[in-house]
Amino acid sequence: MIEARALISTSARRFRLTVVILGVLLAVAFITSFLIGRYEISISTVIDIFLSKIAQVEEYWDGKLDVVVLGVRLPRIILAILVGGALSVSGASYQTLFKNPLVSPDILGVSAGAGFGAALAMINDANWVVVQGSAFVFGLIAVLVAYGIANLFGGRSITVLILGGIVVSSLFQAMLSIVKTLADTENQLPSITFWLMGSLGRGVNRDVLFMLPTLAVSLLLLFLFRHHVNALAAGEDEARTMGVNVTLVKGVIVAASTLMTVSAVSICGIVGWVGLVIPHLARMFAGASYSRIMVVSFLLGGLFLLCVDDIVRGVPKVEVPLGVLTAIIGTPVFAALLPRLRRGWT
Repeated sequence: MIEARALISTSARRFRLTVVILGVLLAVAFITSFLIGRYEISISTVIDIFLSKIAQVEEYWDGKLDVVVLGVRLPRIILAILVGGALSVSGASYQTLFKNPLVSPDILGVSAGAGFGAALAMINDANWVVVQGSAFVFGLIAVLVAYGIANLFGGRSITVLILGGIVVSSLFQAMLSIVKTLADTENQLPSITFWLMGSLGRGVNRDVLFMLPTLAVSLLLLFLFRHHVNALAAGEDEARTMGVNVTLVKGVIVAASTLMTVSAVSICGIVGWVGLVIPHLARMFAGASYSRIMVVSFLLGGLFLLCVDDIVRGVPKVEVPLGVLTAIIGTPVFAALLPRLRRGWT
């Protein structure tokens, strides 16, 4: 008993230390991210620009730097943190629910549906708001169709739900290919291709205001059901004996995770590997507790995507697609984690 309590105490201290370290690193990355980009800005100027909005500060800088800091870099930095955190927590939730280390946030066809929706809006020359709205709607439609297939053929089976997601993903990928053949090769097709590779370059403050409440509601639902998810991780039969409504818990976890994923994808396009790799790293630091994995996944995912986007913005004269860079970094990291994953999930 004493040894068990000592282990729990050590685990709790390790978790708190991890959260503090990640929080400090994220804060440092947040501040330094304002210094990266086409226009060189000192940290003192960035601070004064923020202070000028709440206090009397003599404006000694070029007026266009206000737009650069508050209208361009601020929303992009915040979105990088929110999108990275959302994809990571979604991945962690799906992996815990499905008990599968290879599950990612787009398992139910979210990315394919959102990609089709965005492409459909682009070939009709819609503005960026309509493109994002179309991606959001079709992402949700894809998940609803996957759920419909699962209920029609497999009832409550998680396996059939995943297979339904694969079917829906293939369907929307095929329709996306049709849309791409109809697109104008001069303007529309390059825009579709670049969107599919992911980017935060068009992020504005309106996107932050859209994503914040969506993310807050989803995270609140996951937090409220955290103990039920821990019970479910031990097995459905064991969870039922503990009084857990398994069907309700599954529905809430899938709905909240999907909502986070589709809101992230509709804003920045398809950014792969974040929701697959980061949860495994979080599990290494946080242990098996779902609530701890949620916290570490969000901080680690936000930090990771912010640093990757800083690299994207730091490359002069060209913007490398965000999804391409996350794949380049995520692939070798995941390969290095494979031996540990095999031991930890068997």
